[in-house]
Amino acid sequence: MTPYGVIPKVTIEIAVRAGNINEQANQVWLADMTGEMLNEGTTTRSSEEVAREAARMGGRISVNVGPDVTLITGDALSDYAQDLASLMADVVQHPALPDSQLNRIRANMLRRLAIERSNPGAQANEAFARAIYGDHPYGRVFPTEEMLRSYTIGDVRRFYKSNFGAARSHIYIAGRFDPSIKQTIQKEFENWERGPAIEEHVPKNTPAKVTEIVDRPGAAQSTIRLGLRVAPPTSADYIPLQVTNSLLGGAFASRITTNIREQKGYTYSPFSRIQTHYHDAVWAEEADITTSVTGPALKEILAEIARLRREAPGQPELQGIKNYMSGVFVIRNSSPAGVIAQLRFVDLQGLGENWLRDYVPNVLKVSPQQVQAMTEKYLDPDKMALIVVGDRSKIDAQINEVRPSR
Repeated sequence: MTPYGVIPKVTIEIAVRAGNINEQANQVWLADMTGEMLNEGTTTRSSEEVAREAARMGGRISVNVGPDVTLITGDALSDYAQDLASLMADVVQHPALPDSQLNRIRANMLRRLAIERSNPGAQANEAFARAIYGDHPYGRVFPTEEMLRSYTIGDVRRFYKSNFGAARSHIYIAGRFDPSIKQTIQKEFENWERGPAIEEHVPKNTPAKVTEIVDRPGAAQSTIRLGLRVAPPTSADYIPLQVTNSLLGGAFASRITTNIREQKGYTYSPFSRIQTHYHDAVWAEEADITTSVTGPALKEILAEIARLRREAPGQPELQGIKNYMSGVFVIRNSSPAGVIAQLRFVDLQGLGENWLRDYVPNVLKVSPQQVQAMTEKYLDPDKMALIVVGDRSKIDAQINEVRPSR
């Protein structure tokens, strides 16, 4: 429970440690289908009644499924906070999961699958995840059409029963609310079955140098993903590595962006990021590059990594990046949903109550030598996976020149 702000609204989130991580190899997107079915009403309320009640409170309820966590999120005017809590309790504990809606939801998911599979960014993400994680659930991004067509309402109900319950759930409340909402929460959830214990599926660390071209004949751009697994959020290296990422490619003023966007015009929106799962993290550089300069752009990206592995950055450059990160951290905490997201991250990773309080001081004390050390320790191009979605006839020789060993 986090009182926040002056606007008379409240956000409630039920975070359930269940998601794609709990799917079997032949069940990809079964978690997503289950999440969609949670929107289809409860044993005592139709989906239309749930939507009308939420709208009457000045808000709505949504369900979002991720790799590690399923989020049931609601917002409403503060006067209706307790009513919202009761409604959300019904949604998550007593879903109808009606067979009558399964075919409609399946059709929507098949359309979504077709659209995403036609997108070069999604194609690159799928190949990159497979290269990084193999057959681990994190490496399975898309199902086949046959999988989606095979799921029955029995599969959905079994997935819900096997993965949802009190033992896997955490409830967050942020915004303006009466403290008595705690009693409402306790009353509404006291009879929820404990359910299954949390399952942990941390992937084994198997870095490997992989280069793969996904042919897209006639493509005007090459979509690249370059990266590898790095220190997880539980590591003492994680925050220095975040600073390193921001300086290298994770900010608009970063080195890679300045090089291949501002100076050479090879791409419009390059960006590097550290994506996290439970006790796991991956560093990746992403960019859509003009086809004719795919090789030169990749060469510059690798050159910037090599330069930071050799030489520590100057203090003024690093200070600017650290100031930027401190400001972004404040912005992330500028809404109830943002506050909840930060708390949920800390809880998922088991980081302790001081992690958020100490984040900015820990960012500000990262030294130039630490940045160089992080780059040298973790960002080894010889262990990185490279995925390129583009016109093979025009980029194969360019990539082979940069990575001749593939």
